[in-house]
Amino acid sequence: MRSAQVTRNTLETQINVKLDLDGTGKATLNTGLPFLEHMLDQVARHGMVDLDIAAKGDLHIDAHHTVEDIGITLGQAFNQAVGDKKGLRRYGNAYVPLDEALSRVVLDISGRPDWCSTWILCVPMWASLTWTWCVNSSRASSIMRW
Repeated sequence: MRSAQVTRNTLETQINVKLDLDGTGKATLNTGLPFLEHMLDQVARHGMVDLDIAAKGDLHIDAHHTVEDIGITLGQAFNQAVGDKKGLRRYGNAYVPLDEALSRVVLDISGRPDWCSTWILCVPMWASLTWTWCVNSSRASSIMRW
């Protein structure tokens, strides 16, 4: 079974992630950040992975530490769950049309040490996450670190 559980405790956050790559698309999310939960739910639902994330962070200051540490912990869980990567293709890509956007994802799980993203937004803020936090989180995430 390709699954993992990872816990991360820092001065700012306490994160617990359970990931099952051979799941059914079920997500149980408790992050305190509704928009992030919506996006993670979409990853689980459309990726057919089971995802359980419980996060407590210093949201009274801002969302930065919580978002970043969830990304790091999710990346570590993904790394553990894929194991030796036997039978997996190195590259993948997809275009996904959304209501008012076209999303493009290109994935390389070869072991490169960074997850880079470019987002062009028409509004300065989504819920409690600003554009800066989203980009910083994606660059700090360890999903691609092996």
